[in-house]
Amino acid sequence: MWAFIIRKILYNVPVYVGVLVLVFLALRVQDPVYQYLGQEAGQEQIDQLRRSMGLDRPLPVQFGIYLREVVTFNFEAQSWNQRGTEVGEILKRSIVPSLSLTVPALVLSTVIGVFISLIAAYFRGRAPDRILMIAAVLGMSISFLVYIIFGQFFFAAVPREAGLGWWPFAVQGYEPWIVFGEGGGVYPGRWVTYCMLPVMISVIVSMGYDTRFYRAVMVEETGRDYITTAVAKGATKPKIMFVHMLKNAMIPVITRVMSTLPFVVIGSILLEMYFGIPGMGREIITAIINKDFPVIQAFVAVFALIFIASVILTDVLYAVVDPRVRLS
Repeated sequence: MWAFIIRKILYNVPVYVGVLVLVFLALRVQDPVYQYLGQEAGQEQIDQLRRSMGLDRPLPVQFGIYLREVVTFNFEAQSWNQRGTEVGEILKRSIVPSLSLTVPALVLSTVIGVFISLIAAYFRGRAPDRILMIAAVLGMSISFLVYIIFGQFFFAAVPREAGLGWWPFAVQGYEPWIVFGEGGGVYPGRWVTYCMLPVMISVIVSMGYDTRFYRAVMVEETGRDYITTAVAKGATKPKIMFVHMLKNAMIPVITRVMSTLPFVVIGSILLEMYFGIPGMGREIITAIINKDFPVIQAFVAVFALIFIASVILTDVLYAVVDPRVRLS
């Protein structure tokens, strides 16, 4: 097992370095100095700002500094847009808000999607199956942005304007799960107020895609030999579907979850922007708009690492849930 993991990591090292090189070179196609000073800046101002940004050094030296920060995971470079703030500090403070959205959304969408797909497969071809599939197609047909605007207006703004002080959802804002008060006191944060509505929207959006995928997996499993054997032995249909079938369908489920994981982190950009949550998606969009190279480089390095780690972890989980899989 460990030999396989080490081999997969070594195989992906050139891929990871290639991603870093491409991002590094793509960012330097245009000089960002004029973004901050304007076209009418004097040459002395340009040279001074370029030195402060470290852009006066040769490209190999700049990339060497970037690679050292990635290897040590110590992004000590200063943000160009947020003066006096290290990139590592921006990364640290944005991870928890992003995970506050993505982890509950991924868990809930997976559990609910698998459960609904089992129900649809159980009633295959009958009214419940057709109703669920129609709802899934309708959910897929509506834009993510429409769900956000609709949810903010009807489930946050309207109740607040109506004076419902007990209403749990806020239009914008964020508060950590745990708040440290004065004197060392620890208090529970208002996660429901600021994060529950975005999580619900994310789950609803992903439900259409997940339900259709998982239903196709379950329907395909119904034709397997072990299902025929279980029926011949007199096993009940609920036991066959919710015990035997679910266990043997875990490989497609793992594939779906692990392949979705990197995009879930990036896909929270819209939610973070519209709900004012200071997560990774919002930070990288702000950095791109302001041409903040150090922040962009650090976040891309983290995203690429998450994607590669999810690919390796997928293969490992295959062997954990299915003894027939051999890592060789």
